[in-house]
Amino acid sequence: MPAQSEPYEAPAIVTYAKELEWRRTQAGLTKKDLAAKLGFADSYVGQVELCKNLPSEEFTAALDTFFNTDGLFARLLERINETRHLAILPPGFPEYLSYEKRSNYVRVFSTNLIGGLFQTEAYARTVISLTMGSATSKLVAERMERKSIFERENPPHTFLILDEDVIRRNVGGKEVMRDQLRYLLEVGQRAQTQMQIVPYAAGFHAGLAGSFTILGFENEPDVAYTEASAEGVLLKQRDRVALKVVAWDLIQGHTLSAEESLAMIHDALEQL
Repeated sequence: MPAQSEPYEAPAIVTYAKELEWRRTQAGLTKKDLAAKLGFADSYVGQVELCKNLPSEEFTAALDTFFNTDGLFARLLERINETRHLAILPPGFPEYLSYEKRSNYVRVFSTNLIGGLFQTEAYARTVISLTMGSATSKLVAERMERKSIFERENPPHTFLILDEDVIRRNVGGKEVMRDQLRYLLEVGQRAQTQMQIVPYAAGFHAGLAGSFTILGFENEPDVAYTEASAEGVLLKQRDRVALKVVAWDLIQGHTLSAEESLAMIHDALEQL
């Protein structure tokens, strides 16, 4: 598979890379030397060592044979595959989840797709399967599990803003989208949830720069998370989080009221 710009952070991938680098250097070989002996591109060896690409079964078998490791790299690859659904998450997202679980306030703005916390299982499966392949089922299950924060004794106060395009875009077919819109109507009726929509009529607005989430806490600073093109960034610096808060306020200035927003979702549902 193609290399990515940022290294994978999963422990299994890091362990594999470090073991490869150690054995290569102990053998007195450069990346180019090892690649030539194994029949792989030297750039690929470098990508695996830098955790920017995942090792293949063929490469793994070649390493075990060359270094006579009695299947060590095969066992490491097995561990990578077992946890691959975590390895392919965007950088910053696993740490974000640790904050999300204990947040007291959640502000989510979605400009293209409905945010994971508010997706039905079928909608989530449609979105995730597009890029995650065999890891889809595990990732969908984990996405559904995230909703448990709303079942806590003291669930977070939740503020959800959607661009109108989010409720008009048909994702997964009419039945999937109908169920998703019905679920949004349920979300909008929760006691501790406020849901609003930025209508097309608003024209250009600050939210068109991309979706983001702001998490608030009783006794610690806010954090924010933004994601685009499968690259995620967790923001903890106060000045950068403050910019997201400003963006939120600017976006909210273009929203319909909660009642008008629910009416628009009803309209989108009827159009299907």
